[in-house]
Amino acid sequence: MRNKIIAVNAVIVLIVGLLAFAIVKTQLSLATSSTDQLKRSAQRDAVGVAAKLQLDGLRAERWLSAKAAEPATRALLTKATPDARGDAARQLSDQIANAAPAALGAKPSIVAVVDGNGKILGRNGSDLGRGDDVSATYPAFKEALAKTAPGSDVWTDTKRADQYIASYAPVRDENDRTMMLVIGVALNDALARVTEASGGRGVLLVNETGDVLANTQTTEDVKKAVKEASGDVKNAVTTGTVIGGGKDDVLFAAAPLDGFGEKKTAVVAVAPTSLLEGANGAAFSILGAMALGLILVVAGGWFLGTYISRPIAVLEEGLLAILNGQSDKRFELDHAELGGLAFRIDQLLNQLMGVEEDNTDEQGRVSKAPSAAAFGDAYSVDRSGGGAPAGGGGAPALAQEPAEQYYARLYSEYMAAKRSLGEQVDHITDAAFRSRIQGMEQEAATKHGRPVRYQVQVNGREVVLLAVPL
Repeated sequence: MRNKIIAVNAVIVLIVGLLAFAIVKTQLSLATSSTDQLKRSAQRDAVGVAAKLQLDGLRAERWLSAKAAEPATRALLTKATPDARGDAARQLSDQIANAAPAALGAKPSIVAVVDGNGKILGRNGSDLGRGDDVSATYPAFKEALAKTAPGSDVWTDTKRADQYIASYAPVRDENDRTMMLVIGVALNDALARVTEASGGRGVLLVNETGDVLANTQTTEDVKKAVKEASGDVKNAVTTGTVIGGGKDDVLFAAAPLDGFGEKKTAVVAVAPTSLLEGANGAAFSILGAMALGLILVVAGGWFLGTYISRPIAVLEEGLLAILNGQSDKRFELDHAELGGLAFRIDQLLNQLMGVEEDNTDEQGRVSKAPSAAAFGDAYSVDRSGGGAPAGGGGAPALAQEPAEQYYARLYSEYMAAKRSLGEQVDHITDAAFRSRIQGMEQEAATKHGRPVRYQVQVNGREVVLLAVPL
């Protein structure tokens, strides 16, 4: 029984758990892994990162323009000799580099002053690079220098080891010479600052040929997939619109970086594998709950099976002992469910073997109805007709009493006597009583040769019917 209880409940838990797992996993997969939704998520990330980069560039331009308008800045650039101007340019660059983190929220990797010919006059922290021609490397910067206009651009050059988001603003010295203040933040640092809220698998800065300029939280597989889909990136740069691309399990969106130099760079945001992180874990948690349910089923089934099977085994062993001749064997089983059954079996054994027992409860109520055999025995008492009638009535009075009145009175007295002894009489009906009395009268009349009637007498703990010959 124990194994059956465990097996049935375990099958139910398995069916419900696996069905719930399949439904939840399917629904989560449909809701969080839709290709269109993943591409839209990547598009939002790409547009957001591009906008933040543009905003950071604009803030840097305006801050540099304010610095360029300060008299102290212009005064530092009035030196007569090139060496003096170079030292002054380095001093100015150091000042701007120290003030930039508080103003822009980012520490620049390079701050430089570039003369009207596009060559570096001086830079922060070092004299290296003094005299390098920046305008020859970055055409957009040369154009901005010629127009004396501020701007921002992505500067990458292997030979110069440049990897910056550069912003610049013009400044004129007292001799009306136009120069540029340049501030550059490392690409990876700039990208890390603006990708904190992105929810995908990384953000990349990519040029129109598909070369990755900088990236955050991106694997080599993703870089390879973006490189293979460089056509989508070029399309985004050329058209100036956000383009979704990628295939298989790598989906991305490319947004052009407008306002940066010659507009040849795009922000690529890679879509996450799922719109809801940990969605698969939510489905698998159902399997964990199912496993816990199975453990509880086994524990509960073991307890319940033991609770039921142990008293059944006691009953089975006891009945076997009775069959083997141990007639005095009885069951004293204290069990909420099977204790009543054991008590009824004891009653049955006592009746079958003719053993009297105290069958009343703690309040004196009889818990066993009088048996048919005991009722029959009461009818068979004193069939000789020699008994004296109770209550002072004689044979003449019985003979003169109408039959209907006689049978009704006898039934009433018999039931009252039985109830006075605490016996159950609900099963004795008037019709059955009358039929039985009439049958006994016929048997007694045949035996004695004359009719008889009966009277009720209480004899100790027993109700007796006395036969009175008429």
